[in-house]
Amino acid sequence: MILSQITKQRYCFLLVIFFFITFYLLPSTLSAQSLAERKAAERYEIDAKRMGVDVNSDDALPRSREFKRIDSTYYVGWMLEGAYKYNHAADYLGFKNASVPLERAISLMERDYRKQLATRTSDIMTYFNVYKFHLDYTLTAYFLMSSYSNMEEPDKVYALLRRVTKWNFQRDFYMDAWNYLGWTVHRNRFYTSAKYPFLKNSIDENERLAHRYLDTGMRKINRDRALNGQIFQPGYEKMEKLSVYHYKAMLYSYNFRIDSAAYYYNLLRQGGQPTHNNFATFRAICGDFREAEEEYRMEAANQQPDKRLQEWVYYSSIIDIYKGRPKAGIELTRGMIMANGSTPGFGWYNIAEARCKLYDGQNAEAFRYINKAAEFKELHIGTTLGQTHYDFSVQLLKLMHKLHQIEAQKFEHKNWWYNIPVLGKMAQLTAEKYMQQFLIINQFSQNPERDRVIYKLFSTESTVSWDEVWYLIKDFSTGFFLDRFQKELSRDERKYIRKYFKYFIARLHIEKGNYDEANRWLNEVLMDPDIDSDYEKLLIARTLQAQAEIFLKKKDNHAYNDRMYRMYQYYPQLVPYTGLQMNMQMQTTGNMPDDFMKRLKDCNINFTNDASIPAPQAYLSFSGSGDKKKVEFYVTDESGNTIVSRQILPYKTANDAVKLAYRLFEIGTKPAVSETDAERSTL
Repeated sequence: MILSQITKQRYCFLLVIFFFITFYLLPSTLSAQSLAERKAAERYEIDAKRMGVDVNSDDALPRSREFKRIDSTYYVGWMLEGAYKYNHAADYLGFKNASVPLERAISLMERDYRKQLATRTSDIMTYFNVYKFHLDYTLTAYFLMSSYSNMEEPDKVYALLRRVTKWNFQRDFYMDAWNYLGWTVHRNRFYTSAKYPFLKNSIDENERLAHRYLDTGMRKINRDRALNGQIFQPGYEKMEKLSVYHYKAMLYSYNFRIDSAAYYYNLLRQGGQPTHNNFATFRAICGDFREAEEEYRMEAANQQPDKRLQEWVYYSSIIDIYKGRPKAGIELTRGMIMANGSTPGFGWYNIAEARCKLYDGQNAEAFRYINKAAEFKELHIGTTLGQTHYDFSVQLLKLMHKLHQIEAQKFEHKNWWYNIPVLGKMAQLTAEKYMQQFLIINQFSQNPERDRVIYKLFSTESTVSWDEVWYLIKDFSTGFFLDRFQKELSRDERKYIRKYFKYFIARLHIEKGNYDEANRWLNEVLMDPDIDSDYEKLLIARTLQAQAEIFLKKKDNHAYNDRMYRMYQYYPQLVPYTGLQMNMQMQTTGNMPDDFMKRLKDCNINFTNDASIPAPQAYLSFSGSGDKKKVEFYVTDESGNTIVSRQILPYKTANDAVKLAYRLFEIGTKPAVSETDAERSTL
């Protein structure tokens, strides 16, 4: 009886199980199999259709929509959408929008293809089956990393790179994560772990950390050869090593390890991957401006249209200033501003334009470009130059502009100390100068890179000219800076840069009243056998200016006149903003208005007929009447060489004579650009 009941209970239980399997599990299983088959078919269709789609083309967006309609759980549609949005982004919001589908694509790949992503093998057929996923993952991660970087979110960049390294791909393809880890640390080197936990607590420690990441990347390349050697052609790893060399060269350049940087740049050149832009900047910090300019030109020739700062433009404009050719720099930067509009780099180009305008003596125009840069929200894409460099450059140019305004009052009014309105204006400008100095010196004192970027005068991360550094320090702690630059001179290995330290030492001795000692240093600068008179006209002119100041103090008129004349030959645009009076001989023809000439002679120019005084010769020809009066002018040196080319200035009132006074120093005149520079400006 009991056995019968147990049997019945088992029978009922088995019957329930049967019905459960028949009417619930089996249809569910069949449905799951059907769904999997359908998904596989949909993804096969997507893979077939994407064969002809370039991920960087405009066709990527409509295809991404199509693929997401077919299967929104497949990563391909999200990857294409993110790639399209990334390639068309030009501001924070654009890169933010790009990051969303890219993040989705990464997550879907990791969810569905973990096994394929984690596969490491030396078997070519096994690798062939996972190759596509490695390629897509690294490309998507690269776009996402770049989006985070352009959004100035290095913590997300670091987290993503660490996420990538955990997959331990046997080839990096688009995402050489260890190199990018080094670059990310270097780009944020002046911060500490308090701001970003992945950093150390000093620039030196961060630089060592960046090198360790690069070294890890090199070890990985060597270790992966055991697998990849069976799949890829012999020597494939050489291209991967070139990427490490690229970042090694950059780090060593920043740290003034000149021989090491040159070694890695040479390896890049031997490997057929010369980095013209970075190498040009490296040569510039070594004082070889001639080679630097040539490398920037090669970078320009190879440059593809891109919505980011073209560093070769920015730094080429500074070299133009060194050459005494600020007008060429103006043409170059103006062309980039017009061609690119308000895309990333616009602010930097306006800074460069403002600087060139200042060195060309166009003070009012320079101020307009400074304000444009100050008001523009720059996006620092693909460069180690950041917002701190940007703000510092803007503020220093503002200070330089304010000092020019003060000197302009002295130039336009020879007897300014007797002119009450001018004195009032100068008092106001002087107060504004002190405020600007206070602002910038506070910014400077909080800059942890000042030892490497400012005191070194030339640095890969410097965005100002060496001459601007003097405007920064000239009124502060003369003894401190004198000691500092003497130490830099004694230990700096860059032989072409030594003369610049000597110039600063001389300048600081002038501030202390040590005129004989200062003049000795200045003579060493002028007699330096490595000075390049074509590319270092600014240095020569400033040295002659410093000597003129010394001889004025010592009342040596003959030496003073000689230095001023030679300075004018090298860099006439500087003279009106030095506070020094220039000698000039003048020949006039035509109907010369007395009030016009009186106003011209009120400017700080000593018009003389004394042939014993070395002076340029100004030729003025007046014509016209009423509202159509004009003066044709040009200036030559004593040998007849043209300093200011023949031009015409229309004028109406006597106050227009001030414009002519500036024109006699090649300020505001039309640029006389040589064929070489004209060709360069159109690249």
